[in-house]
Amino acid sequence: MTTRAGTSVPTPESNRVPTPETVHRPAPWVRTRLRASPLAAVLMAALAFVTVFLAAAFPRVADRGADAALRDFVSQKGLNPTSLQTTSKTRDYDNAAELDRVQQQVTEKVGQQLTLSRPGLAHGTRALGDRGMGNPGYARISDANAPMLSLLYLHDLASRATLTDGTWPTPGTVGGPLPIVISKQAAQTIHIKLGDVIDNGVEGSGAQRNTVVVGLYRINDPQDPFWEDLGCPARACLNAAPQHEHWMTSGFVDGDSLAAMARWGSNAENFWRLPVDPASLRADRLDRTRNAISSFLTGPGATELIGATGRADLHSVSGLADILTRADERYQAALPLSTIGPAGVAGVATVVLCLAAALTTDRRAGEIRLLRARGGSRTGVLLRLIGEGVATVLPAAALATALAVVLLPTPRWGQSVLAALAAALLALLAFPARAVLLWSRRKAVGGRRRLVGELAVLVVTAAAVAEVRRRGVGTGGGLDPLLVAAPLLLAVTGGLLLARIEPVAVGWLARLAGRGRGLIGFLGLARAARDSSGRRKPSVLPLLALLIAVTTTGFGATVLDTVDHVRTRAARIATGGDIGVSLPDYATLPESFATAAAALPGVRASTGAWVEPKARFVGADQDYTDAYLVVVDPAAYAEIARTVGVGEFDPAKLAAPGGRDTPVPALFSRDLAKRLAAGPAEVRTPNGNGLRTTVAGIISATPALPDPGKPFVVVAADPAWERLPDVKRINKWFAVGDVDPEQVRSTLRDNGGGQPSGIAKLIAEDAAAAGKATHGLPAGYTVHSSREAAAALADDPLQHAAGRLFWYAAAAGAGFALLAVLLTLFRAAPERTAVLARLRTMGLRPRQGLALILTEALPQTLAAALGGGLTALAAVTLLGGAFDISTLVGARVGDVITPTLVPVLLPTAGLALLVALAVAAETLIAGRRQIATELRAGEQA
Repeated sequence: MTTRAGTSVPTPESNRVPTPETVHRPAPWVRTRLRASPLAAVLMAALAFVTVFLAAAFPRVADRGADAALRDFVSQKGLNPTSLQTTSKTRDYDNAAELDRVQQQVTEKVGQQLTLSRPGLAHGTRALGDRGMGNPGYARISDANAPMLSLLYLHDLASRATLTDGTWPTPGTVGGPLPIVISKQAAQTIHIKLGDVIDNGVEGSGAQRNTVVVGLYRINDPQDPFWEDLGCPARACLNAAPQHEHWMTSGFVDGDSLAAMARWGSNAENFWRLPVDPASLRADRLDRTRNAISSFLTGPGATELIGATGRADLHSVSGLADILTRADERYQAALPLSTIGPAGVAGVATVVLCLAAALTTDRRAGEIRLLRARGGSRTGVLLRLIGEGVATVLPAAALATALAVVLLPTPRWGQSVLAALAAALLALLAFPARAVLLWSRRKAVGGRRRLVGELAVLVVTAAAVAEVRRRGVGTGGGLDPLLVAAPLLLAVTGGLLLARIEPVAVGWLARLAGRGRGLIGFLGLARAARDSSGRRKPSVLPLLALLIAVTTTGFGATVLDTVDHVRTRAARIATGGDIGVSLPDYATLPESFATAAAALPGVRASTGAWVEPKARFVGADQDYTDAYLVVVDPAAYAEIARTVGVGEFDPAKLAAPGGRDTPVPALFSRDLAKRLAAGPAEVRTPNGNGLRTTVAGIISATPALPDPGKPFVVVAADPAWERLPDVKRINKWFAVGDVDPEQVRSTLRDNGGGQPSGIAKLIAEDAAAAGKATHGLPAGYTVHSSREAAAALADDPLQHAAGRLFWYAAAAGAGFALLAVLLTLFRAAPERTAVLARLRTMGLRPRQGLALILTEALPQTLAAALGGGLTALAAVTLLGGAFDISTLVGARVGDVITPTLVPVLLPTAGLALLVALAVAAETLIAGRRQIATELRAGEQA
């Protein structure tokens, strides 16, 4: 068969239908694209991992801190205030088995809604009336006051006490004395012996009330909180009420003697104590816990308890609801500081992701335009770009979220997952959204639109600041978003304003540098005033990143610095100086102590004082007012008042004029000012001696009485001791300076005067038995240190959690700000490398190239640092009054946050230095390699 020239002869192979195996298929887009630039994919995944991990971690860190602070706050309140206390009157048929049954029912019902602390559970019966022990030979403080006995039945007493003599009590016989056990220590103090029949008086019917001591015991752990509100079971306690001083102790009866104990005490009350376990409390469930407690007090829960136990008079009380309310108020007060830091990190991270997207878009702009030119639809190209992000961002985000959940365990996960999801979506969509701008239509009015947008941000910022200043912190419960957003809005506004000012200022500096002989300064500043296209166009995103980081860090650092200073001042005010010594009423400080203490290292000014709490102020109308009389050395006391900042006065005003009948100059509290206008006044001591006074000044407080409960009068020591011999004593001592409290305690032990005697000695011994005596000093002798007081105020997990979270956020914000600067350098690296390569061919030395890059990069960094510092100071000035720092201080204070230079300067300078070092490192490491490559390959336009 013949064919025309140029034609081919069909063959069986050419007529074969293509099969799926023989059809050429293009490689998947995502796989091919990721293989083409694996380093970029890895870096994007790493950025997404860090961002999502921080987004998931910060809510969990905040939750853990809030829970720990709540549990510590509740635990410090003690066992009884945090328990559900249920009571019922004792019936004739009540016994140990009946009380156990009620305990089981109550525990089961309450335990369904509240987690109980099993070691603190207690139930039993207490007699409602205490009885005297009239046996001859029993110890009495005064002849008229016999020692007192209270009776209880306590379930499982034998597991918490050890029997030392005799036996445990048994049910009493009809008409016989009631068998009891008492502590051996109490028996020794009151002189009770085993087998004694104690005379407890007579009943209303004339029958004798008697108890018989059948056993003596020892409490295993007298300091165990279990024994709170259970009488005085471990020892004989001292009731030191004036005119009614007596010993008292508790005895325990058998569980089958409840009816007899009720007759002995005229009545008795069954009690069931159910302590809530602080470890089970969660900050996010405070409302649920409070509602459950309220239900058992006066709601449906109380009705259920009555129905389950069959006791219509069952009544429950608890202070836990109020404690949880105070804990919630503390948490809400500390929440702004805990949130501003993470919010700042979120702002800086958003800017960094946008910068990373811009860098990727610049690198792949030609590729994206080529895809569109070859027929690729917008949707198709966009889906391919999103597919790349799905392959890199989503696995990194999932791993980061899982890691945050594992490393920071907490029962709550909702906020953490939502924050991680938001960060992952931002990391996923930032590059596709930026790519869309490549084919979007550019309008000629872009500059006008930018101006309108900046003015809108400015208006919103001004409105937010004005609203915060008008109403302060939101009181509707929960976080006040406006208070958190206001510092960020100020930072954004400052960044936009700086983006307008910085190119103009740098251009002006470039012109000044151009008049000199050097080329590096002029060229670097000229390039810093322009973007990569050479136009005067500020780079807003890097400025925003740096400015947000500096502003939020400076603002939070100022808050913490103010808290530290206010806490120190509050501790000083409470102490009356840097160190103070106070004594009980019966004691007097010898002059040897005042002399030795004044010579201690660090003491700048010190004085002894006599504070008489039972003085009387008698006005011209002869009407009297109870007042404190404070007798001091004027010069030293004035220095202490000036240092502490309370009740400052001129010591010359207290100088006494000559003559015994001349009125003595005195400082009066403000509540006595109206009485002073009526004429001369007199101060009288409890002994009846009087001191005529004249007004030397009016003050609201004084170091010896920083928060007085009643009026006071301050007079100089010399005239007071001359005319009032009964006050020529010292019962307080104050000093200012860097003084070691242990040295003061040692001096007080060596020069503390005589030991107490009489009732004072008994009070001291009773306090020592209760574990109240400390540092080897007698009871009532106390050394107060502002250093120790400030440390005690600062020892609060809520404060530590808020401060720790802020500094974590500050470090993360600084890292993201540094990354923003590096991304900006990478974005401009090709154009900068080409310029440096050209200059190298014209004789530019490597050291000059480094100087050129630093001159180009640092103006923006320094401008952002300076602008961020100024913005932080402005934020403190505008918003400082809206923050309640009492919770962070640890005491109720009225101070507000005021601008301070050092807390803003340190993080600002630190971040600027870090960025400068990063720029230099990037230039030394990557710049030289890029320049060498450029020189070898030739200039690429």
